[in-house]
Formats: sequence, C-alpha cells, structure tokens
Amino acid sequence: MIQDREPGYNLALYHLFKWSVVSPLFYSYFRGRVYGVENVPKSGPLLVASNHASYFDPPMISCAVERPVAYMAKEELFKNPIFAKAIRLYGAYPVKRKAADHNAIRSALEYLDKGWATGVFLSGTRTRDGRIPNPKPGAVLIAAKAQVPILPVSLWGTEAIFQGSSKPRSVPVTIRIGEPVNPPQSGDREGLEAVTQHCREVIESLHDLGR
Repeated sequence: MIQDREPGYNLALYHLFKWSVVSPLFYSYFRGRVYGVENVPKSGPLLVASNHASYFDPPMISCAVERPVAYMAKEELFKNPIFAKAIRLYGAYPVKRKAADHNAIRSALEYLDKGWATGVFLSGTRTRDGRIPNPKPGAVLIAAKAQVPILPVSLWGTEAIFQGSSKPRSVPVTIRIGEPVNPPQSGDREGLEAVTQHCREVIESLHDLGR
C-alpha cells in the first residue's frame, strides 16, 4: 500500500493539499469530469503518460487517478528554494529539458522501484492545444527499463485555463483514463517508437472525445 512506501507526514500533507485545494478546484471551479478511473491499478509501480497543456495538469492527474504521482519537472522550477521544497514533497524531481538527463531517468526508476506511480508527459513539454505532435520516447523507455505498465491519460480543456488571461479561468476540464499498455520487452528503438506511437494514438483518441 502507499502508506508503506511513503513517509507518513508526506502522505498526510499530500492528502491535505488534495482535499483542501486540488479537489475543490478541479471538481468545482473547473467542473472536472473523470472517466476510466477503473483502469487505474490501485497499487504497485505505474508509468502515467499523458498530454500536457497547463501547469495545472500534474495535480489534476494525481487527483483523477486517486493516488500520488511523482512527476518530472523542469529544473528551473527548483531555483526557488521554498517552491522547490514544496514540489519535492509531492514527488517532483528536476529534469534538464535540452539534454538527455540520466539523473532524471534514474530518479524515475527509483520512484517506480518503491512502488510509486510516476508521470511523464508524452510531448515532453506543454503544447497550445493539448495535442502531441512529436511524442518523445522517454516515458516508454522508462517503462521498458522498469517493466511496468503504462497508463495513458488525456486531459481535455486545460489548454484554455490561461487563454487570454493571466489568472486561471473557470473552464470545463475532462480527464479520460485509458487501459494500461504493456511496455516493450526491450529498449530497442523500433519497439520504443511503436509503443510510443500507440500511446499517442490512445491519448489523442481519448482527447477527441471532448467533454
């Protein structure tokens, strides 16, 4: 169980933040809907792969899948010591976006080894429309190394949260969760690309369902 893998105070603060901030924002302010939660393994290591359009995506996904998810975050976010401490508390770890960051991959594998759900955005960065025009193989590579299932997740509507505004707008958000995908048995390029493209197709087909 999660309680066996994480420090008690971390888990308590995670749930406090979820139920006092994230859940009310998601279900009330953003009128959040979640489909496919029955597809989420309730325990054990899991690689969560999704599209990405907003800074709100990581906490919303954690809320939707009903378990903490450790996320790669760009290293610039860790320059503020207070913010860095806060996001580390919820499982975030830094990644260099312009280079193959072996430390980030190692961190992801360590979280998976401890039984966490670990999140990676298939696009590698935010996109304006929430689509995945150029999927990166990093998520599938990590899943292949750890031999853990990949959970495809689609966020619809988050791209409009800051559209034309510096403050978060109350727009409808829908999260759809697909069935877990088996990782490739090896890290060869052909296998990684095939599973990466499959995950992209699943996520975009869920995204096409809209609200």
